[in-house]
Amino acid sequence: MVDVAIAGGGIAGSTLAIFLGRQGLLVELFERGEFPKEKACGEGLMPGGIAVLQRLGLAEAVGGAPFHGVRYHFGRVVAEGRFPRIAHVPATGYGQRRSYLDETLFQAAAATPNVKVHTGSPVSAPLVENGRVVGLVVNGQPHRASLVVAADGSHSLVRHTLALDAPIRRKRFGMRAHFRLPPGKDPAAWVDVFVGSGHELYVTPLPNREFVVAALADVQAQPHGHSPERAFRRWSLAQPELAARLDGAQQVSELIGASPLERRARAGVAPGLVLLGDAAGSTDPITGGGMAQALMTSELLARYISSARAAAQFSDPAWLWKFDRDRRAMLRNYRAVTRMTLWLADHHRLAYAAVISLRLWPALFSHLLGICGGVTPWQRAIPRGPAWDHRPQRRPDRRPNAP
Repeated sequence: MVDVAIAGGGIAGSTLAIFLGRQGLLVELFERGEFPKEKACGEGLMPGGIAVLQRLGLAEAVGGAPFHGVRYHFGRVVAEGRFPRIAHVPATGYGQRRSYLDETLFQAAAATPNVKVHTGSPVSAPLVENGRVVGLVVNGQPHRASLVVAADGSHSLVRHTLALDAPIRRKRFGMRAHFRLPPGKDPAAWVDVFVGSGHELYVTPLPNREFVVAALADVQAQPHGHSPERAFRRWSLAQPELAARLDGAQQVSELIGASPLERRARAGVAPGLVLLGDAAGSTDPITGGGMAQALMTSELLARYISSARAAAQFSDPAWLWKFDRDRRAMLRNYRAVTRMTLWLADHHRLAYAAVISLRLWPALFSHLLGICGGVTPWQRAIPRGPAWDHRPQRRPDRRPNAP
């Protein structure tokens, strides 16, 4: 029996597997699909997530195109906000294709000692005994573990099977497409947000002269009788600056979408189980921190698992609830900013006034970006406790992927 079984090999699941394997825990990671794979995503990785990749030693492997902050465009009014400085050095985000990020992390997990990965292995159900999750059923076969982590996305089968779904507050959808600029032109080193009526367009720089355009909208905002492709094009061309960027750029990927953008869970943990990443509840991506949050909360969970194991308290469920409280505290301000931004999106005139305010008060804008980017002082203090050793630790006698 392994120490931890993980359902889902995306950002959260792979990152957790790397951390735990390096700490000497035995991990099995089950991914239903194959890599590379596409996902509708804004593809902007905030500084808090970059910091986790640096601690993993994977920031260079992931790479990406840097951006300094966010610019909000409301008609002709533009508010420009930079990420706050950390130790007198400006924080930086990076844009990278989601398919490349996911594959890089999964391959790093596969190469980590003590970690065994499986692709083409859909989880069909959690294995429950006496009210406790004790493993996963994969391809009809039980796989037992001391702890199960469901990192199987916003449509989490594990969460649904255990009746941990909570009602959705509002229905919004997103869609994205990639574009490549002609030789000699590079995308701007900013995430540009163009505010429309009932929708927002996010433009993020990517490597190789590419950029991604992502649209987020209320379900009722799509014009009646318009296909998603037509609505996407109409919204993009209605923004003169974005239309100018698209002129001469080549679309290099199909438009794909996702809905709903928000998912909620009644609880983030249960006996023997932790929901992680979007499986624990996905916040509307209007404030853009989803990928960074997956990395940061995975590191936090790895800290708790390693500490519980070292203290011989792995089977005591009390630490699960402590982790969940710390996770909620880590994300509290981010979720408050997200709720505020969604409320402003429903009140067009107030949103205009807010953009004016951010333009006149750049320190406030920078502070809010620090919250969304995971670089506020409290967020940087997580994880807490004993020294966190990321060096690989081998247990060749029990390692599941040993020959």
